[in-house]
Amino acid sequence: MTRKDLLDIESLTREEIEHLLDQAAPFKELFTRSVKKVPALTGKSVLTLFYEPSTRTLSSFQVAAKRLSADVTTFDVPHSSAVKGETVRDTIATLQAMRTDYIIVRNSMPGLPKVIAEATRASVINAGDGAHAHPTQALLDGFTFREVFPQTDGKKVLIAGDILHSRVARSTSNLMRKLGIEVSWLGPGSLVPKHGPRDIKRFTNYDEAMAWGPDSIYLLRVQMERQDTQYFPSLREYTKLYGVTQERFKHIADQGIYLMHPGPVNRGVELCDEVMEYDRSLIDQQVENGIAARMAVLYWLKPQSEDPSS
Repeated sequence: MTRKDLLDIESLTREEIEHLLDQAAPFKELFTRSVKKVPALTGKSVLTLFYEPSTRTLSSFQVAAKRLSADVTTFDVPHSSAVKGETVRDTIATLQAMRTDYIIVRNSMPGLPKVIAEATRASVINAGDGAHAHPTQALLDGFTFREVFPQTDGKKVLIAGDILHSRVARSTSNLMRKLGIEVSWLGPGSLVPKHGPRDIKRFTNYDEAMAWGPDSIYLLRVQMERQDTQYFPSLREYTKLYGVTQERFKHIADQGIYLMHPGPVNRGVELCDEVMEYDRSLIDQQVENGIAARMAVLYWLKPQSEDPSS
């Protein structure tokens, strides 16, 4: 039960998702104890190809690969021939000549990781392509949620914020629904897609969303950099209507609802400072679990460059 590439969540079965989440658990146990490295990918090469800025995802993949004993190379896109007009296919041809085993790619163009996967024998991992998909974020989210709720069927997650521009919302919604979790979206009408899965409830009113009874609220930042028009009057107005203000946080804490966020966090916009000290905030746990989930993915994938008999 292995694959060459991980490009999205849609193509994964529930069995594959649960296998990856099960595999992430012992990896987390290893590095949270004294064992920092295992020889699972000794002799393998991992290349990170990030056309967009990243801190959490890039560093998480780098740490995950090194803890599996792989050799890691960071392709410096701003100083590469890509800025001189070299096509992605030409770049990949160059990288393929280096016999890279894994390519981890982030790009603003939806579908580009698939193009790269079709052009190389290396295993390609989508680390975010436009507003399309971010499968490893979804996996770490599912792993984190399952640590709190081992039985996921019938649980409820409210995803709140800029759904329209969020690849995280799409991938995490898909994964959680495959785990039997009910998902709803909350945000301004302009940022909550009207088309999509029919089983996802859509709310534009915070009180109505809370009345739905979520077990966890997954907060998203407003992605101003992806917006080419004004989707709401102001950030202050957004916070007033949809943010976890101090008053709303008190109600959330009284209800014992868990809070999640993929980062980076915009304090004072989607959440107040108190959230970061909340004992049921899973935000730091998500960061830690990102390493374990990505170790599981790297261990699971099988590059075509490998000897199939090995």
